[in-house]
Amino acid sequence: MSTPSNAPDSSSSSAGAQSSTPVVPAGKHPAPPCTLVIFGAGGDLTKRLLMPALYNLTVDGLLDPQMKIIGVNHGQVETSAWRDDLYKALQQFAADKASTFHTSKLDDKAWSSLAQRLEYMAGEFESDDTFSALKQKLENTPGGNVVFYLAVSSRFFKPIVEHLGKAGLLKEGDDGKGFRRIVIEKPFGTDLASARDLNEHILSNAKEEQVYRIDHFLGKDTVQSIMAVRFANALFEPIWRREYIDCVQITASETIGVEGRGSFYEQTGAFRDMLPNHLFQLLGMVAMEPPNSFDAEAVRDKKADIFDAIQPVKPDDVVFGQYEKGPAGPGYRQEPDVAPDSQTETYAAARVLVENWRWSGVPFYLRTGKRLAARRTEISVQLKTVPFRLFRDTPVNALTPNVLTLRIDPTHGTSFDFNVKAPGPIMQMGAVQSSFNYGDFFDEQPNVGYETLLYDCMLGDETLFQRADSIETSWAAVDDVLHPKGSPLPVHGYPAGSQGPAEADALLARNGHAWRPLSKDKDADAKK
Repeated sequence: MSTPSNAPDSSSSSAGAQSSTPVVPAGKHPAPPCTLVIFGAGGDLTKRLLMPALYNLTVDGLLDPQMKIIGVNHGQVETSAWRDDLYKALQQFAADKASTFHTSKLDDKAWSSLAQRLEYMAGEFESDDTFSALKQKLENTPGGNVVFYLAVSSRFFKPIVEHLGKAGLLKEGDDGKGFRRIVIEKPFGTDLASARDLNEHILSNAKEEQVYRIDHFLGKDTVQSIMAVRFANALFEPIWRREYIDCVQITASETIGVEGRGSFYEQTGAFRDMLPNHLFQLLGMVAMEPPNSFDAEAVRDKKADIFDAIQPVKPDDVVFGQYEKGPAGPGYRQEPDVAPDSQTETYAAARVLVENWRWSGVPFYLRTGKRLAARRTEISVQLKTVPFRLFRDTPVNALTPNVLTLRIDPTHGTSFDFNVKAPGPIMQMGAVQSSFNYGDFFDEQPNVGYETLLYDCMLGDETLFQRADSIETSWAAVDDVLHPKGSPLPVHGYPAGSQGPAEADALLARNGHAWRPLSKDKDADAKK
């Protein structure tokens, strides 16, 4: 192992509560021995998310001592130089207070343990020679187990999987030993037709149970906690239905713009980038029926039922927006690599209906956007209003709706809005909020959201990964929006730093609803 020359001495103490000796968390055991092959080893995804996640798994003692990591990328680079580059990136993210990987100090022994597993291999993703060389390296892989992680542009998904199949690298042992798994990042297609084509191509080279379609939203503890909140508390599940719930709002807002990714965003837009994957996944967690167990297929079957029950989203139920010059900065069209007359949406809102016995008639409002007033990922479940008759002869003018909000990012927790009597001799209502923050009850460790996903993949647990049928059903639900029969959807302007376009407010007002305001998050600001 080549330790970076700028790395601290490995005898130094570890960061915060992290022990310099990996300790396996209670109830967990190390993943089985395997080799992780990362295609795109020099890319941003590897540096920003995969390596921090692998580092955290090392700290927790969840990687088998025999595990190896091979990074494949274009260009000749020494393994020692690749390790140095990754270490510098880890230091940078650890020092960034706004980063989910922020920590006071890196654990040097954990990094040394991880670094000695790393090996760099130069190779072109579409060359037979690359896969022949890779096959030789994998001949003595621990247990015959290999995970192929495609941290690459989506245009390489097909050729890499095809070459893996052609080289025999996806063949598993006849005796049931020696797994071969493929992890594929989004975007998994750009519409229904392309998703079907990609699925067909992949499944002609691998079995469905070998394919792990990843959505990093599902790696967040607060997203997985949705099922715990629903199914472990008698307070919530009995009212989790159309008889009591008025509407559900799912928000994923950002204060940043496209951050130099104008060329990518011009081809994608907010709707494709977020709605049929990230936000639909949150919708599935909120709306699914209780599974009989946490078995992967039991959970995924219930989510698949929800996606199948979503009514096709019509263009009239969608609003597109694009940020213009405002309090938060310049407009989208002034960003690098963006066309001066661009009609790409940076904001998308949709009204989604789930046609089943539990949710019929309850609108799910989904919104996402860049350059908005606050950074926020949350789910708000608004209950129906109570009859007002009791209060009509009192000074009370209105009752605040009861709303349960599940806060996913940047703060983690839940809150509940309800009504109480204000102090005084007359009947007046006061709107109050009861809240719970994870940080008040649990020690929150640096976590980028990929730790659970990588660990589960190595264990063979597909609960948090998407199946082919769910991918295609999700794209099918929005196909009319992506390919409208009439004119393309208009793109409405909104000032950078605002709540979004006024037309999105009108979308909810049609049913007597209003968006939850994107106010500044005091807890998040305090962390900066």
